[in-house]
Amino acid sequence: MLRSAGRVLIDPHTFRKLVRARARLAATDAGDDAREVPSVRALALELHISPYHFIRLFDAVFGATPHQFRTRARLDHARHLLAAGGAVTDVCLEVGFASLGSFSSLFARRVGASPSAYRRSRITVPAPPPPRIPGCLGMLATLPPAAFRNSREARLG
Repeated sequence: MLRSAGRVLIDPHTFRKLVRARARLAATDAGDDAREVPSVRALALELHISPYHFIRLFDAVFGATPHQFRTRARLDHARHLLAAGGAVTDVCLEVGFASLGSFSSLFARRVGASPSAYRRSRITVPAPPPPRIPGCLGMLATLPPAAFRNSREARLG
């Protein structure tokens, strides 16, 4: 890793590997299992660098350590699932947390609301259906205004 005027300079090959490592850390699709996300050690071995150097390099390039990045990705995915109406316990397990308490605590600290409060604030209640209008009144709405004037004049005349 080279530094120049406060910036980190890395070769394009290493940068591509870091981008792939970031994508693997961000894996949060419903089919993904938290155990399938590679460890920092495994990702560092793929880059042929030490885990400590990998963490420093990742932080320098992306502005967060791999752990911070993974936690943020998991919480973003949890916010999406909660907004879609998912149950808090199901969301907790789906994004890879083993403890509902630690998930709720971390979510509240980072998002500013508990998972259940966040879910309530994001779920939209559908609007009630418009009132039903009898068919004869609906047909009257399609008549031109002149049709009403003629009938009125006929009654008065």
